Amino acid sequence: MATFIGFNTIDQNKRYVLTDFALIKRDLLNAFNIRQGEMPGRPEVGTTLWNFIFEPQTPENTTRIKQELQRIVDLDPRIGISSVNVYSAENGILLELEVDTIKGVGAETLIVQFDQNLQSANYV
Repeated sequence: MATFIGFNTIDQNKRYVLTDFALIKRDLLNAFNIRQGEMPGRPEVGTTLWNFIFEPQTPENTTRIKQELQRIVDLDPRIGISSVNVYSAENGILLELEVDTIKGVGAETLIVQFDQNLQSANYV
């Protein structure tokens, strides 16, 4: 597997370099925290997952959430989704997704909470 190297200043003291799966997780979380239409001049960038926070968890909405999640993950050529579970949370939605690196070297279950009170998505 190729080594992916990137930089991150969020929640970092002095070490800003991230590699491999830590970088992939940070990039994915960054994508979740950008709401669609929020980036000037690039209305296609971002996610519409924030629109589902106070919606009822119907089978139709769950399917739409999974489709949007798949769209966001498909933008990153390094990973793919193996499985997704959607749960209601007190102030948002909770997504449990299992992601694999494309080369099949690593797999990890990520739990992401979209919290309306904090106005951010975070790993749990």
